[in-house]
Amino acid sequence: MSFKGFTKAISRAPQSFRQKFKMGEQTVDPVYEDAERRFKELEDETKKLSEESKRYSAAVTGMLTHQIGFAKAMEEIFKPISGKMSDPNATVPEDNPDGIEASEQYRTVVAELQETLKPDLLLVEEKIIKPCQELLKIITYIRKMATKRNHKKLDLDRRLNTYNKYEKKKEPNAKDEERMYKAEAEMTVAQQEYDYYNEMLKTQLPILFGLEAQFVQPLFVSFYYMQLNIFYTLYNRFQDMKIPYFDLTTDIMEAFIAKRGNIEEQTDALTITHFKIGYSKAKLEMTRKRYGAGATVGESESPSYPGTPTSPASPYGSQTGFAGYNQQQQQPGAYGMQSPPATGGYQQPAYGAAGAAGAAAMGQPGFQQLQQPQPQAAAPPPYPTSGMPPTAGSMAAPGVETVTALYDYQAQAAGDLSFPAGAVIEIVERTSDANEWWTGKYNGQQGVFPGNYVQVNKV
Repeated sequence: MSFKGFTKAISRAPQSFRQKFKMGEQTVDPVYEDAERRFKELEDETKKLSEESKRYSAAVTGMLTHQIGFAKAMEEIFKPISGKMSDPNATVPEDNPDGIEASEQYRTVVAELQETLKPDLLLVEEKIIKPCQELLKIITYIRKMATKRNHKKLDLDRRLNTYNKYEKKKEPNAKDEERMYKAEAEMTVAQQEYDYYNEMLKTQLPILFGLEAQFVQPLFVSFYYMQLNIFYTLYNRFQDMKIPYFDLTTDIMEAFIAKRGNIEEQTDALTITHFKIGYSKAKLEMTRKRYGAGATVGESESPSYPGTPTSPASPYGSQTGFAGYNQQQQQPGAYGMQSPPATGGYQQPAYGAAGAAGAAAMGQPGFQQLQQPQPQAAAPPPYPTSGMPPTAGSMAAPGVETVTALYDYQAQAAGDLSFPAGAVIEIVERTSDANEWWTGKYNGQQGVFPGNYVQVNKV
């Protein structure tokens, strides 16, 4: 903006403020306002036509490029993925030769289509996009003239308000008379300049609107036939595609289901497809606690499994003997639970000196001196080894013993028991340690689950 333009903008600022809040007298021309509204619509729609034409051309080019990339990706997936790369003879033939050949043929077909459609896409550029851009240039020139007209309107309103101020003065002096004549002369000049631009736009904008229809109609018809030719070429080329790997005679969904087979079920049976971040973090935290820095050999906790004796390195292995099982009943279990009352199968003779000696020989702790489990376990205990006999610490529940799930648990491997939080589970076999794996029944299914995920119900 030049200095002259800057000074004009400063002088027009007060009148712009008055016009915005409808203060003072303002010049109104309904005929021009209607033409201005139509011109604004023409400007917006022409911009949209230009942008959408560019997007269409880029979309067709991008579609073909992505199809080639898709074929390359499928070709790589079908290639062998096992064997020693240093020893080509050790490579296991896990590839799909038919799929690789089909991918190569498909890629060739799409590459040919790119070359075939290139003239049509250039035609869209020449006959649609460029004419739209030329029309936008013309609209830009007209918009500048409309802006000039609006500036002249501001000047006219400003001069008119100044003249009315002096004219309506009740007792004007000589100075006021002089200023009024000067304001009247400036108002006359501003009126002439405004009328020039206003009348020209009011007269010629309707002509432009008529020419617009003649300009846009051939563009639309040409664009329609160009699209039709592109779609027709794509359809015929893919319809005539002679690749045996693709069966174009059967229904799409039926062919898909037949080729897929039971792959979904086989994939779902893999444990790694149900990997849970939270479960793995909990196991990692438990491992850190067991083999953490600063722990001695006697202090580190060895993983215990139902069906195998506790390692002598366990913290329970360093404790010897116990007075009897009845004293252990007074110790609260995990989450504040209590052990079931002693019955005939759990009397003192069964855990006497001989029992203590046997437990000590196997590295098992006495029930009296079991360490108290934490109120909340960080993770399930180490996974048990299936098919091994129960340990000396495991015991069958007297009668029907149940527990209530404190958290949701999803089976991580075959043999696990899944259950939601709040579920009541029937105990089949459990140990005295809540940080081990227990066996139970829920919803007709039997399996193992972490003891620190449940709370024993009082009998």
